[in-house]
Amino acid sequence: MFTGIITDIGRVAQLEQRGDLRARIETGYDTKGIALGASIASDGVCLTVIETGKDWYDAEISAETVAKTNLADWTVGRRVNLERALKVGDELGGHIVSGHVDGVAEIVGMQDEGDSTRVTLRAPEHLARFIAPKGSVALNGTSLTVNEVDGCDFGINFIPHTKEATTWGDAKAGDRINLEIDTLARYVARLQEFS
Repeated sequence: MFTGIITDIGRVAQLEQRGDLRARIETGYDTKGIALGASIASDGVCLTVIETGKDWYDAEISAETVAKTNLADWTVGRRVNLERALKVGDELGGHIVSGHVDGVAEIVGMQDEGDSTRVTLRAPEHLARFIAPKGSVALNGTSLTVNEVDGCDFGINFIPHTKEATTWGDAKAGDRINLEIDTLARYVARLQEFS
């Protein structure tokens, strides 16, 4: 489990197709403290660490994960949002995030508002019903509050701190974004199916 509070910006250092995709991600984390098998959310995708080095970790990524996320868009040099798994007793500053991406949204509009940036994203139709104004979503692993919803489109506001502490300062229209809907919204919708 994660919180959606990004704690490092990594960089994709290597990509190698072996049977599965293998990615090497450079990080500022102390990799001596990362156990093999640990989970690290990388742009919101929970990846299992299979090897570490001085300032990097490797993860194997299945074809299923590549197909359901934006990891097919990764290139060497790309910056990625990173978060280590939540430990008991850690502050939950965002919301409960599983690292299991539900689908890919697309940035369809961006507009500066003062020092902040308003971003409009389009969710896949089958996920749009889970997104509500003032609700939570995880986008590329970042816990964010939804401002408004219009059909499949929804708006997020990025303050300067978020743009600096995450990769959101790099965002542009047309980008494909990993979307994880709020766990609570998922269960409420499921319960309503049985009402």
